[in-house]
Amino acid sequence: MTAGKTKVNRMRIAVDIGGTFTDGLAVMAPGGRIWVSKTLTTPHDPGEAVTSVIADLLKQIAAARRAAKPRVTEVVHGTTLVTNTLIERKGARTGLIVTTGTRDVLTIAREIRYDLYDLNLEIPQPLVAEDQRLEVDERLDAQGNVVTPLAVAELDRLLDSLAGLDVAAVAVCLLHAYVSDVHEKQIETAVRKRFPRLAVAVSSGIAREIREYERMSTTVCNAYVQPLVAEYLNRLDARVHELAPGAPLRIMVSSGGFTSGKAAAETPILLLESGPAGGVLSALNTARNSGIAEILAFDMGGTTAKACVAVGGQPLIAHSFECARVSRFKRGSGLPILMPSIDLIEIGAGGGSIAHVNNLGLLNVGPASSGAVPGPACYGLGGTDATVTDADLMLGYLNPDNFLGGEMKLRTDLARTALAGLAAELKLTPTAVAWGICNIVNENMAAAARIHIAEKGHDPREFAMVATGGAGPVHAVEVARKLRIPRVLATIAAGAGSCLGLLAAPARVDRSWSNPTLVAEVDWGKVARVYGELRADAEDELKSAGARADLGNRALKWRIGAEMRYAGQGHNVSVTLPWRNVTSALAPALIREFERCYRRFYGHLVPNATPQVITWRLTGCSVVKRHKFAWGDARVSARAIMRGKREIYLPLKRKFQPVPVYDRYSLKPGSRVAGPVILEERESTLVVPVAADVKVLPDYTVAVMIREFE
Repeated sequence: MTAGKTKVNRMRIAVDIGGTFTDGLAVMAPGGRIWVSKTLTTPHDPGEAVTSVIADLLKQIAAARRAAKPRVTEVVHGTTLVTNTLIERKGARTGLIVTTGTRDVLTIAREIRYDLYDLNLEIPQPLVAEDQRLEVDERLDAQGNVVTPLAVAELDRLLDSLAGLDVAAVAVCLLHAYVSDVHEKQIETAVRKRFPRLAVAVSSGIAREIREYERMSTTVCNAYVQPLVAEYLNRLDARVHELAPGAPLRIMVSSGGFTSGKAAAETPILLLESGPAGGVLSALNTARNSGIAEILAFDMGGTTAKACVAVGGQPLIAHSFECARVSRFKRGSGLPILMPSIDLIEIGAGGGSIAHVNNLGLLNVGPASSGAVPGPACYGLGGTDATVTDADLMLGYLNPDNFLGGEMKLRTDLARTALAGLAAELKLTPTAVAWGICNIVNENMAAAARIHIAEKGHDPREFAMVATGGAGPVHAVEVARKLRIPRVLATIAAGAGSCLGLLAAPARVDRSWSNPTLVAEVDWGKVARVYGELRADAEDELKSAGARADLGNRALKWRIGAEMRYAGQGHNVSVTLPWRNVTSALAPALIREFERCYRRFYGHLVPNATPQVITWRLTGCSVVKRHKFAWGDARVSARAIMRGKREIYLPLKRKFQPVPVYDRYSLKPGSRVAGPVILEERESTLVVPVAADVKVLPDYTVAVMIREFE
């Protein structure tokens, strides 16, 4: 340390709101010491649980350091608020402004039946009713040239019509606005001037891409949630500053980075998958520390389980997906969204998912969840339905006296009663029903993950699974065994794994611009000009998120991307190049990368075909670093602590058998134990119900090498 300088401790806090629990984690630098807090989510006021865990973290840290509360330098937040608002249809009353002749795009959608054989097919209803859609007389052509100007008189008429709608938000989506935003900007300026309190979302600022229906749906969804999210973030910002004065609020976005609270309030649709994205980043950080390149990130919480394939240390990014599906696992039954997101797949139920007997008299699990209120029957908070958590408790996988470190006692009697009701209906024993629930969930998750991995062109046996979430380590080994994945990693503080990911996330921003053009005919001067505008805008957002743009490549990495295909084809191939000057010299490198990716996907190129760029992309993010964490509290002991033995259900032997139970953090790095075994911690439990070699790695990650697959 340089003379005259003193070490300054910096404290960052991450908070993730899930469907059942809200997790909080604080890390102190230098040193990477962490403290964790977990509490039930408060659906009536999500910010209440957030402030509760922050206050608890500050209390823990002050007690551990025997000093005043540390200064918090940043709070990073992930939330399911946007997703829940769209699913529950509890957003703002929203209006829509479109080009004359396109008001029915939302209703027509893609005119497809997502299930050909369902006679009672339910189509997702548009968020904006037909009588809340306004047409404006203007027109651009596909090159962005003005065909019909937007007259002042027409604009005044539009504003008068908008005044009569009684809406709190308005979406603007004009024809070909992805090429030129001239008319959308005119309307936005006029609306903000006359209705300063109205939330406004324009498609050229939300999703500057082709596909009329998808672009309109995305813009409408953004406007629909905008007032609610803005109010929530403003209140949360005030609450955070009461506990941590001066700490900026950062918000996790779906693409695997964070942005400022201000940017998140303006484009809340980017927050759709913010919590699950944190779990993937936590898994990736663990994989980097262990030198593993190919992983299946598995995150199972109280409501859902999700998975993501990551190869070469990077998650795959999808630029379109669906939310608020009418039929949870059926593609085409939801609202399409054009935005960058880590390519996650929902593969099954969570700990709170409710088991029931379906119309065929068979046992089923989910999609309904008990949530935080009333919760699983064993919580003793009023829930009476049998859930996955109740089944795990009955099978011995959970310790009723050590849930949340003993702060929350689980009621085995209530779980048994809930399962007995299903058992009577199915004419089975409660134990058989409990294992049936657990096995159905594991099998469903394995089947969905197997398809997800195969679609990416990989073999699951080549992967390692990294488990996060409160229920992730409970089920990970069984899911991996069914996939024949030999190695499972459970991260430090796995029960709050999403928060670890939030703290390991870079600041990130994505921009796009559709302008379908043959590569040979690209106007490189125009493309360079647009990229200059996109990068300037992106740099402003990154600065607001705390990134140091002035440090150049030492702090920020920029990438040029493009969605490409051969002219006449209907599906795109994503290509990415490091940032370089945008000139005609970019064309050969772009074509080479396109051909490399195309050959990898399809095995060969198309003779005499002409490459075409559909959408240009820009990504900027702060440099990704490896993060190593260590416990700040006293849970790490000097010697291994075996808490005794507990009878658990062994799936391959189909019977209960006593297995050793260890305090997870009493096992120092380098420690080895043999499965079947259980490792307990405050926020989660690692269940190894088959023969396996279990080793604690230097960063307190637990590695499980499965030896018994059949």
